[in-house]
Amino acid sequence: MSSRKIGGIIIGIATLIVIGYSIFKIISGREVGFQEVIAIGTLLMMFFSAITWGNKEEKDGILIDEELGQRITEKSSKISYFILVFFILVAVAADELVNGTINVFLLAILGLAMIILPLVEFLVAKKYQ
Repeated sequence: MSSRKIGGIIIGIATLIVIGYSIFKIISGREVGFQEVIAIGTLLMMFFSAITWGNKEEKDGILIDEELGQRITEKSSKISYFILVFFILVAVAADELVNGTINVFLLAILGLAMIILPLVEFLVAKKYQ
């Protein structure tokens, strides 16, 4: 068994344990806090990275050269950026719908999220000019 599969299994089991514990806390009426959310996010991030890339020595029969890996990373980063901005926009709209007011911090994050990609693209383009 490859290290990619072993790592994916171990991290996947750890993720399921943390998710199960969080569900148990919700069912028992306790509050799910910052630590559980960060742990689940971190473990899922590690899980998807492990099953996608594995380690550098072993590619599990998948031939992904460095240039293709770079393009995959760039395209997935841009897609995930737009998905994240959309979710922040939905959160601002839902906050206004539920509470009748807009959370200033959430609105500031939306504004910042909308300008980060063009700003970074501008800075990177200036680097090559």
